[in-house]
Amino acid sequence: MTKFMGIDIGGNHVKIAVINIEGQIFCLESFDTDELRRGQGFMFNFAELAARCLSRDNDIAGLGIGLPGTLDKTRTIPAEIPAIPELVGIRFHETLSLRFPHLILRIENDANLAALGEYRFSPEPLPSSFIMITMGTGIGGAAIIDGKIFNGGDGNAFEPGDMPSREGKTLETNIGKAGINEMLNKALCENADKGDRLKASINAAEKGDTKAQKVFFEVGQILGEALLSVIRIVDVKTILIGGGISAAFDFIVPGTHEVLDLGLTPYFKRGLCLRKASLGNDAGALGAASLCFDFNDKQL
Repeated sequence: MTKFMGIDIGGNHVKIAVINIEGQIFCLESFDTDELRRGQGFMFNFAELAARCLSRDNDIAGLGIGLPGTLDKTRTIPAEIPAIPELVGIRFHETLSLRFPHLILRIENDANLAALGEYRFSPEPLPSSFIMITMGTGIGGAAIIDGKIFNGGDGNAFEPGDMPSREGKTLETNIGKAGINEMLNKALCENADKGDRLKASINAAEKGDTKAQKVFFEVGQILGEALLSVIRIVDVKTILIGGGISAAFDFIVPGTHEVLDLGLTPYFKRGLCLRKASLGNDAGALGAASLCFDFNDKQL
């Protein structure tokens, strides 16, 4: 049975999935990113990890890898990887191709692969064109157009985190995890521990805490302000929200709907649908594995 391995490299964890072309999952594992940065460095340790995982199964025909940043147009060299800057400029594809010459090998941006994973494996079918926003430590995004990843002119389209937002800040600064924690700290108690109160605040909102609910409503408004332009430019009506902050989806989306309802014309509101992503943290690894489905340059 032909199988494919997907590896989703994140700033905190490296997730690995092995699936077949029908989407049956044979393996899901997670490793600490910082551990791979020690000793002989990330590139060497990552290749060793991939080799160990591949050695367990002789049926793996392809390896897809998601990187947390931008790539060159050929999808072979990392261009900007803020979480693992030592990878920038490395001949990533060439290094791994020499190590694993028998495999189909494809590399893509991690948010793009999360969207691809949702498109191919979500239990709730998605249309062939949709936008995905990932809300976590940062704000990522992807567009699937007619069933394919939309890469844009030079390969790195749809990076919404740096979009201008309120108070002269970027969208990521305002409603990435740190920004939301800052909003919660101001709204809930100025003198409280200024740590990570996101999870506790989601729980509080679920129990009816109106102050927490108000913060998430404002997060939704800020997201909606960014989506106004995105929806008009891309002309896509299905918006998928993923990432850790999507746990607050039910409290964020009303604010987003309010802004979109006021700012969009009837044409752009017709069929508009905001949905929560279904696959959680596994979407990127599953999408990475499926990246190899479409290539037949090696005999499967």
